[in-house]
Amino acid sequence: MSRAERRRARARGRSGEGRAALWLRLKGYRILARDWRSPLGEVDIVAWRSGTLVLVEVKARPTLAEAAADLRPRQRARIARAAEAFRQRRPELADAAVRFDAVLVAPRRRPRHIIAAWRGTGEPA
Repeated sequence: MSRAERRRARARGRSGEGRAALWLRLKGYRILARDWRSPLGEVDIVAWRSGTLVLVEVKARPTLAEAAADLRPRQRARIARAAEAFRQRRPELADAAVRFDAVLVAPRRRPRHIIAAWRGTGEPA
């Protein structure tokens, strides 16, 4: 992938994350962090709703089907590790329930929010 292609992909990802964050806010989620990184991994969106810490992976692709197909087990495991790092840095969340969601984003389509898209082990729900 060329440098220009990487830049376009990153811009598409940032735009998708923005759309996903707005969609989640409209659904009543409070956004705690975006593009949160630690040595263990990164999480696109960290949100809170009804006593649950929600870690969200955003997939922005040309179609919703492509976005859904691109959520891989290795990514899910990385996000689960990052979730633990986030909770360690926020002791007030140590006892909160945790859920892993995905938001799929495609041009000219409403974002698709998949609640409990996988378990913390990285396996599909």
